[in-house]
Order: sequence, then structure tokens, then C-alpha cells
Amino acid sequence: MSQSRCAPLLALALVLTACAPKGSYQAMAQQPRYEAHEGSDRLRNGASSQALPPGVVPRGGLLGDVLIYTGLNVDGTPSEVLPFAVTLEILAQGQVQYNAFCTPCHDYAGTGQGIAVQRGYSQPPSFHTDELRAAPVGHIYGVITNGLGQMPSYAEQVPVLDRWAIVAYVRALQLSQQATLNEVPVDERDNLAPPEAAP
Repeated sequence: MSQSRCAPLLALALVLTACAPKGSYQAMAQQPRYEAHEGSDRLRNGASSQALPPGVVPRGGLLGDVLIYTGLNVDGTPSEVLPFAVTLEILAQGQVQYNAFCTPCHDYAGTGQGIAVQRGYSQPPSFHTDELRAAPVGHIYGVITNGLGQMPSYAEQVPVLDRWAIVAYVRALQLSQQATLNEVPVDERDNLAPPEAAP
């Protein structure tokens, strides 16, 4: 059969399969559905429009607080404060994520002497320089999210809230390397190891 004869038959077949009596499974315009913001007796909170789970970012846009997703204030400057209160749980999560993704280059103490650097990868700056101790937390979040210099973006590997947990942990690392005895609680001072004697 020639192509000129096949084309009308194919078109007719498509038209016939697209048509269906009203009320059939193909009558999509008449299918049961919720209108926007309509109530629901099937969902626990009674609303048909449900919020996305925490940490979910819709493809093609941000939802909610832009600071959480970008690290930037509304005026475009890096935030000086974390977007939530830091707890021991957040610091512990930050440590887990930091150890998994950051230590190969930055090492466990944040000095930039990780195993990848020892094997020839470009050395990142130490977190304990005056410049990085003074850097806004939004800047650190932005570097994790977007990359900088030799460091690639970790947006695909590390979820948004885990990136902020890493930022909180980096701040804790910075404090740990600069703390004085007066900043240690009195009841914890006896647990400190004595300083090593100079040779």
C-alpha cells in the first residue's frame, strides 16, 4: 500500500480512538477532580491543596523563603545569620554531611589539607583564616550550592537543609580552633587535655 493511501487511514484511526462516549474512561474533561483550594473529606487536614514536604524545591522555581534556598537577603547580599536556630541535632547532621562531602579536600579540622590535596588536588583555603571567619554564613552556603574556583557545586548531592547544617558545623569548627579557656564552661574545663609541652 502506498504512503498516500496509508495517511488517510492512519488519520481516521487516530480520530476514532480519540473519540469516546461521554462518561467513559477517556472523557478526561468530566473526570473527578478537585478545584484549586477546594475542601477534601479524604485528606487529614481537609484541604485538597497540600504543601510540599520540607526541603522540596519545585523544578523551575523557589518556594517560600528565598534566604533558605539562596543564602541571600532580599537585597541580594549574603546573609549574616542562619535561617533557623542551631541545635545539637543540626550540628550533628552538619558533621555527618561535612565528613562525607567536605573532608576529602578540607580535612576534618577545616585546614584545607584533605587527602585529595595530599594527592595533588588544588588546596582550598583554611576555614580558620581571618577572611573566612568573617565571611557571612550566606557566602559559605552559596559556595556549597554554586561552587567557587576549583570547588564544584554540591547542590545535586547535598539537600538544602543539609547544606545549612554544614554551614553551622563549619562555624563550630571555626569557633573550636579559636576558643579561649574563658569560653569553656567551668564544669567542662577539667575534661580538657593539657597543652602539649614545647620540645
